Formats: sequence, structure tokens, C-alpha cells
Amino acid sequence: MVTLSSREAQNRFGQLLDTAQREPVAITRHGRPAAFLVSPQEMEELLDARGRRSRAVRELEVWSAQARKQVAPEADVLTDEEINRLVHDVR
Repeated sequence: MVTLSSREAQNRFGQLLDTAQREPVAITRHGRPAAFLVSPQEMEELLDARGRRSRAVRELEVWSAQARKQVAPEADVLTDEEINRLVHDVR
């Protein structure tokens, strides 16, 4: 990844556009990352991955809510010792 200061980025913007087609470009301000310049294809991939992650989180939340509804009320009051005893009894 190419890293340039914001001043360098301003002075070499056309070159940065060409570089961003091949690899991401980090632009820093006061030595800290301020922005990244990426190709349209890479940006599309990032947005697609973000969308898949968001859908997975929503699906997990729905599954978790359904699982909570199926838990017997008695399960909320079980102690660790009781759970260990029940597991031991099943084995």
C-alpha cells in the first residue's frame, strides 16, 4: 500500500488515481491515516462484504431472539453447579 501525506496527495492527485487502480493508497494528515483511495472494484467489494456482514448480524439476532423464546423459564435460575450435575448425569 502506498502512503502519502495530504500535501503530496494534492500535488500528485492524477498519479494517485492511477495507483489506486492497482493498490489502495493511504493519505495521512499529521502522520495519521486520514483517508484511503481505492479502485471502484475494490470499493464495491468492501461494500458487498459490509452488506453480507450486516445481513449475518441481523440473522444472528433473529436466531438469538427465537432461541431465547424456546428456553424453559427454569433455565434462568439454574446455578453452575446444577448445570454441571445435569451434564454429568446425562453422560
